[in-house]
Amino acid sequence: MNISEIPFGTTDWSEVEPTHHAGETGSATWRTRHFGNIRVRMVEYTPGYLADHWCTKGHILLCLDGELNTELDDGRTFVLKAGMSYQVADNAEPHRSSTTSGARLFIVDCSL
Repeated sequence: MNISEIPFGTTDWSEVEPTHHAGETGSATWRTRHFGNIRVRMVEYTPGYLADHWCTKGHILLCLDGELNTELDDGRTFVLKAGMSYQVADNAEPHRSSTTSGARLFIVDCSL
């Protein structure tokens, strides 16, 4: 990833318009900013959220609050608690998220 042509700026996430995305169960609220081809999101999952798809997109993800369960298509599972992160490349390992208690995440990936 090459970060270029982005002037210094700040983001007040409470002022970013939310979008809502239904999961297989529960829902996610995204607040999204785009900087060139870089997508930066503050995401909140409701308690009981289960993603409605297996994701093949690469991300760098930081769990800010709550607890996030990430399942890989090979059966491995990982639990992130506040202060933990994961990273995965595009098309590397399909994954999907769920949470029983809810979670708030900060996610960086490419929007292309």
